[in-house]
Amino acid sequence: MIEWPKNNDALGTTNRGNACESGLCTLCRADCKGKCETWTSSLVGRKLLYPRDYSKTTAGSSNVTSLGVGYHALRIQGYAYGVDGLPSGLSNSPDDCVFPNVNIETSFGGEIKTKCRIPIMTGALGSTFIAAYYWDSFAIGAALCGIPIVVGENVVGIDKQAVLEKGKIIKAPELDRRIDTFMRYYDGFGAIIVQMNVEDTRNGVAEYIIQKYGDKVILELKWGQGAKDIGGEIQVSSIEYAQFLKDRGYVVDPNPYDPIVQKAFANRAIKSFARHSRLGNTNLSNAQQVREDFMSSIAYLRKLGFKRISLKTGAYGMEALAMAIRFAADAQLDLLTIDGAGGGTGMSPWNMMEHWGVPSLSLHAKTYEYCKMLSAKGIRVPDIAFAGGFAREDHLFKAIALGAPFTKLACLGRAPMIPGYLGSNIEGVFHPERREKLHGHWEELPPSVTAIGHQPEEIFSGWEAVKDKVGIKEMENIPFGAVAMYGYADKLACGLQQFMAGARKFNLAAIDRSDLMAANRETAAETGIPYMTDALDEQAKKILLS
Repeated sequence: MIEWPKNNDALGTTNRGNACESGLCTLCRADCKGKCETWTSSLVGRKLLYPRDYSKTTAGSSNVTSLGVGYHALRIQGYAYGVDGLPSGLSNSPDDCVFPNVNIETSFGGEIKTKCRIPIMTGALGSTFIAAYYWDSFAIGAALCGIPIVVGENVVGIDKQAVLEKGKIIKAPELDRRIDTFMRYYDGFGAIIVQMNVEDTRNGVAEYIIQKYGDKVILELKWGQGAKDIGGEIQVSSIEYAQFLKDRGYVVDPNPYDPIVQKAFANRAIKSFARHSRLGNTNLSNAQQVREDFMSSIAYLRKLGFKRISLKTGAYGMEALAMAIRFAADAQLDLLTIDGAGGGTGMSPWNMMEHWGVPSLSLHAKTYEYCKMLSAKGIRVPDIAFAGGFAREDHLFKAIALGAPFTKLACLGRAPMIPGYLGSNIEGVFHPERREKLHGHWEELPPSVTAIGHQPEEIFSGWEAVKDKVGIKEMENIPFGAVAMYGYADKLACGLQQFMAGARKFNLAAIDRSDLMAANRETAAETGIPYMTDALDEQAKKILLS
């Protein structure tokens, strides 16, 4: 078993708890005082691309990429000559071929193209309370960065203020808040995507959205995720709220109406209740039935008026992966997000996260194989987003290259949430009157922040850029968490530009699988990416023997 290092002396970062392959802690806390790589880059931005204490230090790589199968065991090629994909108006002069000129904009979709400034999107931020608490930071940050953000499942179902008549939504204030917050700062890049599961479909989420927002919203059907192979969960500590959720039609465990459970709750032996969503497609018994049901659902959504539809699937086996790709292609969907095992944002059963499903690299490598098969038959493959443990700029390059030319985005789940927490904690210090509303956890700035600065303008690398974008007056309405997210995204963007320039690829469409090599032969066999000394070996020998 690989143990990921908790400390990076070169960057001056450290994990509070055990580290994941992504560089995040296995348990990421909203009150964390730092300072993993994502946490720190939310403040200092692109400065964190480089080792600390310049002029006093030298730095060398630990080269831990040669063990095991995973994205860590892919390495990025660099080349000694040439250039590919130069943006219009640039020449192949060394004066033009500099990394700031690398174009990292992307788009996805069929008839309607959704543009994104950076090739990332958020994971689904649904009914988990942490998504609601920090939504303003997440949504405004995503809009300012020009990336898609996903409203996850069950947002309407758990909303006490939502009104349903005859089982269908007629009022959904929390869902409205989520959409409206993003749209206030939307400038043509990115998108708001709303996800639907079994309960959302029953509650009429699609009908409500199309009537109120038209085609401004992308609708996403959900088959699953990487964190678990059951439906979504939340935990509530109020028995009255648990009963409300059960009355809404959810599975609530333990049963809050059971007299024995009520007595145990009164005695504090039971302190919380888990709300679960239902499994989909339980009434279907084979792939053909799933296809017929799926195509029928898409036809209904098209008839309602949805012009952009996506699908999210999880870390199931190869049959389910093939169904997702082929059915999405047949339905001409705009995006298919494929999430590898191990991800999650808070309430997935821990051992299920550890032991179920196909890990990201293996699942994504097979995705490429299947997409290539369809493309060879002349079938248009839906644009793909890969998800499952991404947080750094090298992850973005690797994900896009591994699935090229089909992969347009990397989906980041937990990582973009960190700047939301961090900014809210800092804002609560400067504005104690807002702390409760912000769900800030700090009363004073910790040394990990004061080492960077003492005022917002010096703490956040993205402060002036955001102020320039929205204006001085509007800056008063921008959450610090959104500013932190802007700084984090800027670090990812700059780092990706640097990797791409080194690979002589000056736009995303130019990246392909030849820009990757495997650090061990096990990963090479799993992905079809050649081992690093096999890659370009034939070309090398031709030079030697010419």
